This record gives sequence, structure tokens and C-alpha cells, in this order.
Amino acid sequence: MLIVFDIGNTTTEVGLFQGKKLLADWKIKSDREKTADEYGFMLSGLLAHGRFSAQKIKGAIISSVVPPLTPVFQAACEKFFRVKPLVVGPGIKTGIPILYENPAEVGSDRIVVACAAFEKYGGPCLVVDFGTATTFDVISERGEYLGGAIAPGIQISAEALYLRTARLPRIEVRKPKSAIGRTTVSSMQSGLYFGYVGLVRNIISQISSELASRPKVIATGGLAGLLSGDIPEIDHHQPDLVLQGLRLIYQKNKTAEKKS
Repeated sequence: MLIVFDIGNTTTEVGLFQGKKLLADWKIKSDREKTADEYGFMLSGLLAHGRFSAQKIKGAIISSVVPPLTPVFQAACEKFFRVKPLVVGPGIKTGIPILYENPAEVGSDRIVVACAAFEKYGGPCLVVDFGTATTFDVISERGEYLGGAIAPGIQISAEALYLRTARLPRIEVRKPKSAIGRTTVSSMQSGLYFGYVGLVRNIISQISSELASRPKVIATGGLAGLLSGDIPEIDHHQPDLVLQGLRLIYQKNKTAEKKS
């Protein structure tokens, strides 16, 4: 089995694969204060609860946008699963040429979803990843990573309203019944939800206008399910895109190892 980790700013997504089949996936909090032992015991508990044997894990791969947590998960894998994980970064084969002015600036999670989207849907395509930040990643018809856009996530926007105003409350982000709010909470939900839908649709439109042909638009990330129903430009909702991308990158590197 292969265990994969997508370490994000808010949550870490964990996936367990047998070949191409995703056996299970979990989300845990990305906590910089936790030690490798604490994460190791947590992961062991998740595996045991799903009746999976840690001894059957033969490989691991990590994508991380939280540098302090990368060595923590590396150490947990080595101690608890007896495997040395691959880490997505310089020197890792992805099969995706990066045309960013400075390729080192591109977050590993963005390259991972680009790899998975191009493999599954071909190009050109545009991945909208609804996470802590909402990222827009563009892959050309030839499978090149062209760049994209980064916007504050809708949860960040909601939290900013609460923290930077004197009287607005902290609210749950959800679709309101009407755009015309009749309470403070429903007015905030309207502004956040419909404003964010407009933001995403406009960025998709602007990016599409700069490409030779309309890209296939794929939504992923924790809040994709909430928003994608009101964004008709989205062609596919693929919740496990980053996990599938990590599996693909692991396979590419193991195949390259065997050939060398």
C-alpha cells in the first residue's frame, strides 16, 4: 500500500492507496506543535480504525506548503511505517514542465493537482482548488504548467470580517436563501457567498480569454462542493484530485528509479 500526505495550512489530507484504488482518506488538523510521535500515533489509530495494517505500507509521498511540518511527517513515516517518503519538490519527476518565471515559487500542491488534472482530463485545463487560499492553476494543451492566480479563501474572508470590524459576528459560511439579507448574519453570508461566486467566475473568464481554446475547468478542495453548483463554468468536481496526483507522481519516480 501507498500512503500519501497533502499538508495544507489548515488541514492535512491523508490518502491510502492499493495500486490505483483509493482505499481510504482522512483529514487531520495541520498542527505545527505536534511531534512526529504524536502524528505517528494518530495515523496508526486511523489505520487501525479502518482495519488496515501499517506493516503493509510500502511507500509514502508528501506534498507540503507548511515547511516546519515536512520533516515531522517524514520522521513519522520512517518511525511508524518503516518507509522513507518522497517529498514533492526540486528533483522530483512530475512530467509537468513549469513555465513560471521562478519555478521554485510554485507550491507543491499546485503542481500535484496540475499533474492529476492533465492525466485525467488532458489540456488545456484549469484547476480551481478551494482551500485556505483559492488557487487557479492553468495547464496547457501540451501539459505545461503555465501559472495561474491566488485569491484569499472564502473562510479567510469571513474571518477577516469578524476580526477587522467591531460589531460583525463570526459566521458559518453557507449559501443564503436570498441575496437580500434581512439579518446581519444573512447579509454577511450573502456578501461572502455570492461575492465569492462572482470572484471565481470572473477569474475563470479572464484566464479562459487568454488561452487559445476554452479549458476544461476542474474544482477540488474542501469548499468545492459548497460553491461549484453556482459556478456553471466548472465542468468536473474531483474531491480527491491532490491525492490522485500524489499517487501519480510517486509512480513516475519509482518507475524512473527502476529504469536507472
